[in-house]
Amino acid sequence: MNKLHIIQLIVSIAIIGLILIQERSSGFSALLGGDGSVYQTRRGIEKGAFYITIVLCVVFVGLAMYQLFR
Repeated sequence: MNKLHIIQLIVSIAIIGLILIQERSSGFSALLGGDGSVYQTRRGIEKGAFYITIVLCVVFVGLAMYQLFR
């Protein structure tokens, strides 16, 4: 395994972890008896985790594209 594979593996594990710690009352689980609010503002740590998840997803896709076209 080269270093890019290891970095991509670490990024993917981080993405999975961040998705799992995000709030469960939004999205599909709200339809099954979760919080009744239609829109909820992200604040504090939840907002940071959301933005870090987006950044890591972009990094993951970038690494995959780089490995595909090099």
